[in-house]
Amino acid sequence: MDTTTSSGSSPATLQLHSIIPENPIAAMELSFPPFLRLKRQCLGSSVPGEFFLASCPSIVLHVLTTFDLGPRDLAKLEATCSFFRKPANFSPDFDLSISEVAALDICQKRAIFKCMGDEERQETKRRCGGSWKLVLKFLLAGEFGCRREKSQALAGPAHSITVTSKGVVYSFGLNGSGQLGQGTTQDSWQPRPVRSLNGIRIIQAALGTDRTFLISDAGEVYAFGKVCFSEAKLEVPETKLITTPQRVKSLAEIFVVQAAIGNYFTAVLSREGRVYTLSWGNDERLGHQTDHSCSLPQPLLGALENIPVVQIAAGFCYLLALAFQPTGMSVYSVGCGLGGKLGHGLSDSDASEKYPRLIKKFGLLNIEPVMVSAGPWHAAVVGKDGRVCMWGWGRFGCLGHGTEEAENAPKVVDGLKDVKAVHVATGVYTTFVVSDDGQVYSFGSGGANLGQDDVDENTLTPKLVSSLKETKERMVHVSLTNSGNGTGHTFAMTESGTLYAFGAGNRGQLGVELGENLTERAEPAKVAVKESEKSGPSIIKNKEIKGMGFSYKEAKAFLTIFSHH
Repeated sequence: MDTTTSSGSSPATLQLHSIIPENPIAAMELSFPPFLRLKRQCLGSSVPGEFFLASCPSIVLHVLTTFDLGPRDLAKLEATCSFFRKPANFSPDFDLSISEVAALDICQKRAIFKCMGDEERQETKRRCGGSWKLVLKFLLAGEFGCRREKSQALAGPAHSITVTSKGVVYSFGLNGSGQLGQGTTQDSWQPRPVRSLNGIRIIQAALGTDRTFLISDAGEVYAFGKVCFSEAKLEVPETKLITTPQRVKSLAEIFVVQAAIGNYFTAVLSREGRVYTLSWGNDERLGHQTDHSCSLPQPLLGALENIPVVQIAAGFCYLLALAFQPTGMSVYSVGCGLGGKLGHGLSDSDASEKYPRLIKKFGLLNIEPVMVSAGPWHAAVVGKDGRVCMWGWGRFGCLGHGTEEAENAPKVVDGLKDVKAVHVATGVYTTFVVSDDGQVYSFGSGGANLGQDDVDENTLTPKLVSSLKETKERMVHVSLTNSGNGTGHTFAMTESGTLYAFGAGNRGQLGVELGENLTERAEPAKVAVKESEKSGPSIIKNKEIKGMGFSYKEAKAFLTIFSHH
């Protein structure tokens, strides 16, 4: 990914290496200059005292923001040292603690926060619980679930989109409706940039049958292909075809950060954490009365009106929302509940919900959800502790529970008990899980897109995708076809930015050229779109460290003191 750094001041009068030795604990025995001879240094002594850089808060703030400390780390600093709790006297709010100022500065590095007005920021702060640390937690939660502002690849129904961290979009595959955005309706197996988007940075994408949605860092939504908000409307002959990205005017008043496409509806998420849906309001299925032709966004009413949402996921006829609260994350579901897809313990016609309803089972399992994924007919959650829960239709073993039985409430996948998951992706009766060590597991309907050796066999329990392990690269993200009929395809992205593809490739959707008379590929193949993800905002360049007056090793020692006390 792209390395971004902030340029700080270079104080010439204070050298940190004159304060922190190789052994930081020995600092209490050093002879300090008069202006640093405070009552007692805050290094874990039984008698609390002043923080040893209390006279230089700007340096402390620069280190906190440059290292991109998380909200939990900042809260720990406040809890263990009074220096981080008291007002820091920084503008514009002199009453904020230095930890709160650091959280605000880190928030401002995010594209969706950077362009907020002051009133919008304060409203977001209020909705998140009244703290900039909580706002930072809210933003990071959205980035984790959606890969916002990071490289991503999406496997749609026979067409594909990749987005680099710089916001450049490449498209390939089926293009009969112009869903590649290239200005034509010709298929293409070779990834090509969508040149009409030059100058527009894209941070998110969503794919449906014959259509593509892109979201810019300015919150604008661009669409091409069959432009509609319900796949049910695709049957209407007069559906308009657009072959180059056009801004969706009905969403112009909403700063959108994510879109999710179901079969009967489309949902979008605003940067404030509000959910809007378009189409499929008949019988109040989504809490409003509209028909398939309605292109106006309708706010999702009910329980989530005053609770910010960080991620949404759309299945065939239902929607999942990962909600943010200061006490922890939770999952709400709405729509059709046949087969137990909504996770409330019901599976018949009475299981449907017109308004978002909290899935209570996670509390009983003592799991805090951090990511949701909605397949057409089954769903998944990754917990903060790395456990994976699955529920819904269990056909072909897509739930990983060892049977093909449906589950009407979330159930922990026992076959992953020795795996700490960081990512889950669901498709058409297929599931992929990525572990914290970069390994990939899959289960469900047999086929080339499952990545297993026995392509014709269903996999009822999680099984390591050995072909990806053999690449000797650490995987970080998987995307697979989530709608449409027939065999799908799968992308796996590595930490270094390499993209692998396997599954159906008859329309060029793999981004690699297949041999004569071949329609799919079981072995992962490299796609010629690569961008490194190893470097990021948390990596500091040597020249910046030198500009601050101390070495990288000394900066690490500085933060080590923080974490130990």
